[in-house]
Order: sequence, then structure tokens, then C-alpha cells
Amino acid sequence: MPFRLLNSRMVEAQVIPGQRLFSQRGAMLAYKGDVSFTPSLTGGQGGVMGMIGRRIANEATPLMSVEGSGTVMFGHGGHHVHVIELTGDTLYVEADRLLAFDGTLQQGTMFMGSQGGVMGMVRGQVTGQGLFTTTLKGHGAVAVMAHGGFIELPITGGRPVVVDPQAYVAHRGEVRNKLSAALGWREVVGRGSGEAFRLELSGQGTVYVQASEEKL
Repeated sequence: MPFRLLNSRMVEAQVIPGQRLFSQRGAMLAYKGDVSFTPSLTGGQGGVMGMIGRRIANEATPLMSVEGSGTVMFGHGGHHVHVIELTGDTLYVEADRLLAFDGTLQQGTMFMGSQGGVMGMVRGQVTGQGLFTTTLKGHGAVAVMAHGGFIELPITGGRPVVVDPQAYVAHRGEVRNKLSAALGWREVVGRGSGEAFRLELSGQGTVYVQASEEKL
């Protein structure tokens, strides 16, 4: 794992010759060694078509490529940072939550409505969460951001987890999501709070929840 938490809001990455990292542009706080930072249009292994898909999906958070030899310290906006290690599985995360990730991971975009149907579309329009979400797949580490710290909640076959969509950060594993209105439609009209909806995740995996309803 190339990432090491320095404190709850900063992470240090080990940059090795021949290997590449990606991070949000402007997230570099300090570095040591011979390290270069280059704006990245494709952002990982998604290629040009992946870039176009992310732009259409509004999941095109500006990234930079980090290469060379040394150590780099990352942080952004004073947000809390959490490191997730992937071992061949897929992480589903909002693009603006990504602080930095291994260049070995394959980045893509998934249409959340494909799992949530009409309610998945409502999620994007009412709760402020994206209708599309970014995926990272493979072996490597990801540093993600949130307000107020993180908690990892296991999802098992017989015990679905229900979270406030505004507190949702990411999930991994074989997980299905379903968004439903917690109140009647007449009470929901004109409200932007995630409390009007609930996001139910079932299957096998993990969901990452932040201790706040604030957006990044």
C-alpha cells in the first residue's frame, strides 16, 4: 500500500520509479524527492472513451498524474481522509470524494439508475448525490475524503444497511442499492435534505458513511 495516514486529514504517498499515482489537482501539500505532477485528461486506465463518459456523467473531477521517486503529502479542504485497500474488487465512490489512488486501478463510470431505477434518478436530482458514480477496480489503494470522519458498516445477506444518502461516501462488494422516499411525496416537494430519502444497501460488502450530511 503506497498510502500512510499522517493524521485524520493528511495522507503520505510513496512514489516509486515506474509506478504512477493519481490525485485531485491542487491536493499536493508537500513532497520530498524527484517527483513530477502532470494534469491528466484520462485519469487512470479509462482511456479517451472513459474520459468522455465521465464528462457526460459529470464525474470528471480534475486529476493529476504523480510520478518519480519520493514521498508526497496529500490533503484537501481540511476533509477527513480514509484509505481503502482493494484486492481485486470494485469501489463505487463519488468522483469529488477521491483524494488519490494507485495508477494500477482501472477507473470507470457506472449509471446508478441501473440499480435504483427511477429512484436512482431521484437520488441525483433531490439528494445532491450523483446519478453516475466513479468505479475503481483492481489491486491497489484509494484515499477518499469525507466530512467528520468515517465509519465502515458491513453488509451481509440477511442484514441490509440503510443510510442517509447525504451521509453515503462509497461502497464495495456485491452490493445492490435501492433508494426510497422516507416521507410522502407531498412532504418531499421543495426539500433537498437527504432525510426525505433512505438508501438501502443489501448483499455482501461494505458501505462507508461519513459523520455529517455536508457535501464536499
